[in-house]
Amino acid sequence: MTQALSRIDHIPRLSRLGWLMGLYAENYLHLMRLFAPDRLAPGSHVSTIGDGLDLRLDVIECHRYTVELRMTYDIRDPLTGEPDPSAYVRLYRDARQVETTHCYVGRRWQDVMGMYPPADALVGHRLRMNTFLGKWLEYLAERGHGVATLRRVGEEMACS
Repeated sequence: MTQALSRIDHIPRLSRLGWLMGLYAENYLHLMRLFAPDRLAPGSHVSTIGDGLDLRLDVIECHRYTVELRMTYDIRDPLTGEPDPSAYVRLYRDARQVETTHCYVGRRWQDVMGMYPPADALVGHRLRMNTFLGKWLEYLAERGHGVATLRRVGEEMACS
């Protein structure tokens, strides 16, 4: 006897790595629409919408295929004195992806999980960080942040 397959059996399953790569692509689209960081000059940029909670976007380095960024509010953690929340982001121009490399100053994935974590744990950690970034970008867009609310702090050369 042949057994009928349910509709769920016909849906292809994404691996966790495939899901992560999808998040990278989705975050790229959100970030590019919101701030076009590949066109910003290296240095600090502040987005102000009048709610007293300014977003700081630091363009750390620009390379031919990547842009290194930090996103944070100008709020300091009372224990460490570091900006919190804070996300370090790498934009891959050629691959059209954005990866959150770590989420708190001094808290890289190596600090959280050790130097040689199991691959499954590393993918899970990256999924959480990049899901956080996606939700944060959506929140910023809903609040009204964007290219029009962004101003540069200081005078530097633009990324090329």
